Amino acid sequence: MIGYLRGTLVEIKTGDLKKSIPTITLDIQGIGYEVQVTANSLSKLPAIDESLKLYTYLQVREDRLGLFGFLSISERDLFRELIAVSGIGTQMAIALINTLGIEDLVKAIVTSNTRILSLTPGVGTKTAERIALELKSKLADWRLSQVGTASTFIVAVQEDLEMTLLALGYSPKEINQALGAIATSPLLINNQDLETWLKVAINWLSQNSC
Repeated sequence: MIGYLRGTLVEIKTGDLKKSIPTITLDIQGIGYEVQVTANSLSKLPAIDESLKLYTYLQVREDRLGLFGFLSISERDLFRELIAVSGIGTQMAIALINTLGIEDLVKAIVTSNTRILSLTPGVGTKTAERIALELKSKLADWRLSQVGTASTFIVAVQEDLEMTLLALGYSPKEINQALGAIATSPLLINNQDLETWLKVAINWLSQNSC
C-alpha cells in the first residue's frame, strides 16, 4: 500500500471536470506517477516544477491500476469510507466530494440528509439513503475526532437549524449561504441556543433572498 507520494509536479490535466477526474503527473526520481485528484486538491496545487505531497489510495483492478491523491488525510479517509459502501465506486466517491466538499458531505451523511446528498450528479434517493445508512455511525465518530469538544455542541445546533429551515421550506443552497454568513456573528459565537440561531438565520434570509 502506498501511503503518500512526495515529488515534483510536472503536469496537470483538468479536462472537463463534469465528465472526468483531473489527473496530475508527479515526478519522483525520474519516474512519472499519474494521480487522479479531487477538485479541492486541484484548486490548491502548487505551481509546475514545485514540490508536492499527496496522500494516496491505490485502486487495483483486473485490467488496470488507479492512483488517487489527496492533499489531506481526512479527505483520503473519507474517500475510503465512501468506496466501501455497496455500489459506490471511485468516480461517484470523487463526485460526492467535489459536489459537496468534506464538511457538508459528512454533515449530510451524519444527519441522513438525502436531499443534500442527491445534489450530486448520479446519486439518486436510494443511493443517498444507502450511503447514509452505511456510514452514519462511522462518520459521526470520525467527525467528532476531527473537531474540538467545544465545537461539538455548535455543530449539533447548526445541524438542528438546517433541518428546521428545510422544514420551513428553505432550499439547501439558501441554508448553506445563511449558515456561512451568520456563523461568525458575535451573537452566535459559543451560543448553543437553537432559537437564537433560528432568529438570526431567518433575519439574514429575509434580507438576502436567493
